[in-house]
This record gives sequence, C-alpha cells and structure tokens, in this order.
Amino acid sequence: MPDLDLSAYSRDLVADVQATADAERTTTPEAFTRKVLDDLEEAGIAANTFTAYHMAHGHLVHGYGVGESGECLDLFVTDFHLDPLESKLSKSDTETAFRRLLTFIRRCRDGLRRDIDPSFDVYDMCTAVEKALTEVRRIRLFLLSNRVSTGAAVPPTDFDDLPVTHEVWDLARLHRHATSGSVSEPIVVSFDPPLPCVSAPSSDPDHSVTMAVVPGQRLASLYGEYGPRLLELNVRSFLQARGAVNRGIRDTLLNAPGKFLAYNNGITATAAKVEFVHGPDGRPTGISRVHGMQVVNGGQTTASLHYAECRDKADLSNVSVQMKLTEVSPERLPEIVPLISEYSNTQNRVTLVDFSSNHVYHVAVQQITRSLWAPATDGSGQETHWFYERARGQYTDAVAQARTPARQRAFKTLNPPRLKFTKADLAKYVNSWNQLPFQVSRGAQKNFSAFMVRINEVPPHVNVQYCQRAIAMGVLFRAVDRVAASHEAGSYKSMITTYTLARLSLATNCRIDLDRIWREQTISPALETAIDDLCPRVMRVVTSPREGTHVGEWAKKVACWDAVSKIRWVVPRSLEEELREDPLDEEALAGGTGVREGASDEVAAVPADEWYAVEQWAKETRNLEPSQRQLAEFVGRRLELGQEIPEPQAVQALHVRNEALSLGFTPSP
Repeated sequence: MPDLDLSAYSRDLVADVQATADAERTTTPEAFTRKVLDDLEEAGIAANTFTAYHMAHGHLVHGYGVGESGECLDLFVTDFHLDPLESKLSKSDTETAFRRLLTFIRRCRDGLRRDIDPSFDVYDMCTAVEKALTEVRRIRLFLLSNRVSTGAAVPPTDFDDLPVTHEVWDLARLHRHATSGSVSEPIVVSFDPPLPCVSAPSSDPDHSVTMAVVPGQRLASLYGEYGPRLLELNVRSFLQARGAVNRGIRDTLLNAPGKFLAYNNGITATAAKVEFVHGPDGRPTGISRVHGMQVVNGGQTTASLHYAECRDKADLSNVSVQMKLTEVSPERLPEIVPLISEYSNTQNRVTLVDFSSNHVYHVAVQQITRSLWAPATDGSGQETHWFYERARGQYTDAVAQARTPARQRAFKTLNPPRLKFTKADLAKYVNSWNQLPFQVSRGAQKNFSAFMVRINEVPPHVNVQYCQRAIAMGVLFRAVDRVAASHEAGSYKSMITTYTLARLSLATNCRIDLDRIWREQTISPALETAIDDLCPRVMRVVTSPREGTHVGEWAKKVACWDAVSKIRWVVPRSLEEELREDPLDEEALAGGTGVREGASDEVAAVPADEWYAVEQWAKETRNLEPSQRQLAEFVGRRLELGQEIPEPQAVQALHVRNEALSLGFTPSP
C-alpha cells in the first residue's frame, strides 16, 4: 500500500480519535479502543466487547469481550500514539503487551475482583473474565495499535490448558481493513491432507464449480474459529443461522452420525481462489487451500455441527458434509454470489437475510444522501452532505480519488468526516428511536441483522424526507451520546445512550420534530435540557442489573427496557411546546419499524399459556435465541398478570411467534 495513503490515514485516524476524546471527555487511548472494538464487532470478528481500563504493576488491559457462543474470551490492550509514524511497534513492545494481558488473566483467576470496588466497570470486567475462564474453550489476545508493527506473528500458547492466540491490529492492518470495501478480512482455509474433490468443467471463465465432502469436525472447527464471518460475504449476503441446533439436524448428529451425509443437503460455499493438488493427468484431485471462503447456503448445518460438538459433546468423527464450492472471480462476486444464495436449495427453513451493500434499500439511501444538501448552520453559508457509507471504505476511496491535496480538502469541506455514517450507525439510530434499546445493546452485527429483517418485512419508501428524518435521528442520537458522556457513563455510554433515546421516544410518543432537527442540524436547548435531566435517571436503572447479571448482559434483556420504560419522568413543558401534534407515521420512521398500531392487541389475543409454550418449546429444541425465549416468557408473564404489552415489545413478540411457527412450533388446540 502506498506510504502516502498510510500517512494520510494515520493523520485522519489521530484527528478523529482526538475529536472523539474531546467531545466525550475521555482519553485518546479509550476513544481509540472503542473505535477499533466497534469496527471489530461490525466485522463479526469480536462480540459483546466493553472498554474497561486497568493498570497495575505487571498488567495492563483496555477492554474485554466474550463471544456470542460463550466459548471464546477476548482481551484487548491498546498502544496509541499522537505521532504514530515517528516510531515502530517493535517485537519487544508486542511481547510485553501480550505478557501483561496474560498476567491480568492470571490475576482475575486468582480473585482480583475482590480488590476492586464493585461500583467500577473494572469490577464487571474482572468478574466476567474469572467466570469465563471456567466456561470458554479458548482465549484471544488483541493488541490494538496505531503504529506499524515490525515483529513477526506471535505463536499460539496456552493458559490453564486453554489455547491462547495473539492478534496484532496495527496501523497497516487497520488501514487495510478500513479501505478493503468489505466487512472483514478474507478467510483462508487450509486442508491437510488435501480434501478429495471432483472439479466440474465450466464454459464460463468467471466461475468454476468443485464438489467435495468435508469432515464434520473440520466444518465445526471453522465455525468455532470464525463464527458469523464464515456465513457472510462482504456484508452482501448473510445466512441467519441460529446459535441453537435445529432439532432434526441435532437428532441425526447424536443418534445417527454416519447417516448425516445421506440425510443432509450439505453446504454451498464460494471462494475467491481455490488451490488444488493435481493428479498425473493434470486434473485436480484435492483441495489444499481456499481463499475467501464463505458459506452462502447451509448456515444452519454449519452452526449446528459446531454447537452439537461443543454443547452436546457429539462425536463428529463419523460425520461428513457434502460441499459445492464455487470459485468466483472477485469482480463478479457482487453479481453472482447473491444469485447462488437465492437459487441454492435451503434446508430446514434456514432464513436468508440479504445484507447486501447492493440491497435496494442501501442503494436508495446512498443515491439520495449523495445529492442531499444539509442546511448550513454555522453562518458560513456552506452546505454539506451527510456521507452514507453503504460499503466499507467508500469515504476513504472517495477522498483518494480526489487525487491532489487541494481537491481532497475541497471534498472534505463538502463531505466532512464528522458527517459520515455507516449502515451499522443507521441501524443503531433507527432502533433506538423505535424503542428497541435492548436490541441495540446486543452489538453492531446483531442489531444490524435485526434491522435488515425488519427492512425486508416492511420495506420503507425511501425518499428525500425519509433520509432527512433518518439523519435527524442520527443528530439526536449523537446529542444524547454527548450528554451521556458528560454524566460520566464510561464504558457503558453506548447502552446509556440508546436507552435514554428510547425512553425519550417513548415519553414523547415519537412526537419529537425530526424535521426541525434536520433544518437546524442540531437539537433545541429545551430538548437538550430534557435529555440532561432524563439521562442520569436512565443510567441508574441500566447500571443496576437484576437477575444476577452484569451491566452488559442486563442491557441486552427485554426486562431492562421494561424497567427503564417505567422510570417516572414527565416531559418538561418547554419541550412539550415543541413537539408535533401527532406522532410520525410508520412510513416516516426510517426502517419502517416504528410503533405498530394494534400490535399489543394482537399479542393479547394469544393466550399466556401459548407464550409460555413457545418459551418451553424453544428451550427444548434450541431453535430460538435466548433473548427470544426471554421475550416469550416476558409476554406470557405480563398477560397472566393482566398487564399491557408495550407496542415495541409486542412487535418483537409477534415476530418471535411467527418464527417459532415457521420452525415447527405447534400451538395446543
């Protein structure tokens, strides 16, 4: 990569981190850590991440995370410099950073939390790490740095019989990730010994097809290593595979593993490049390596193998899975892969959710925002664009295409970096406004997944007004975020922000004037004062977890939103005078996921016993996520007590029930 590009990226990164740190009244290392963790979550590389700084003699840590499946513990340490190009990240620096993380893990195991004030977020981190060490199957250590690394890869090691791997995300890797146009780095899979295969000739030079049979253990280990990253292609398509095991697949794996190949339809995968071993006649006889491997059909099978092995202790040594592997030339990936996903046979009602950067929704939002001028509000008269980045790296590429420094400055004047927002940002703004903070708190990838499901269920009419209001939600979200920072929300700020905005939306019945926010590109003094009053009330509830969980897990629960929604708070008169007379209708709400009239009545028409039955069925079959089971139980309990179901939860509950019915749940007559 050109040094000039790396230098420019480095300067922009430091400026962005400094601006964030100043706005949020935090340190630059913490702002940098949060930025990188958000990117890793969006890419599906990490999940459930939290920033929490702790340093003592011998150890240093800046954050932690526990994977969605609960089998991987991640620890993060940061190396941030204001002049990152003045020095290199040496091998010694790297080894010291990882050694400090291991020391922290050891001290957590030995009870470090007992020396920490329970009111500090570090206490949550120590508790989570100590608990995870008794449950996870592996540990990943991450060094996040804005310097260029000169050291070689650090080899794996172990801790208390748990395998430990090391990942260095230095300036070069961050730049590569930011400008790749994809959500994550390509997955490279090696097969040793080579995987026997039959290659089918193709008259089309843009793709070729190979048939093979993959050992079940190998496929399970790939999902364990890469998780959802294995099931998506540059956010162009995503096969929604439940973390639970489909009952039919699970029964076969446990009771008749040798017949799995006969019973199961197998998987359909794509690759950017396939390396073969060849026979004496020159024909491919085995697959030695696959570059950019993605499972575009068979996600349920892939995830099921993994969970059957790790949760049910199933023996996969006799399990085989057929694979159709299509090698596609990189320039044709956006065109061919969605068609492969669409036309391949799905099995056991696998739900295909199109996260395509080329999805009509994202294309429409980009087309409109590129020509949509935001009003000038600083007195300069200079109107600007909110730059919607529907594919990773679009903004950086656009700057680079400006060629000369003068043209790049002109581009940034019209498209300020602070006005850039991504698909994950949009999903966060919308779901917060639509009173789904528990969904937002589950992380960028899961929240975006839920957002796209609802986009596909209720396709919105994307026009100029729609985009203006969506951006206004972003302005409001960012304003709430600044207020949360001023109240020292710390590592819980993202959760405090989404819950505060959701509670504000509930209290005002979605009557905040988004059109006014768009015109003024800021919120009114009355609205800011109201947020400042509401935020600490929300923070007290969100940071006081119930049900024996820590704050991060509590914020993901519907019960947390139930508690926040009951906070006694009255809209101040000064704000009431600014509100619209009527709430924005559903089409006006970006994402088409606003409060749905009558959803509560629909939910109430289903007996409480049936909601309990959904929850019990989900426990037995593991066909729904834990959060969905919790929601079914929550609805049943409220109906049994004669309590009303809030509209946002009602909409979610109806979606859960419909999904249960599609997966085989049968209500009692």
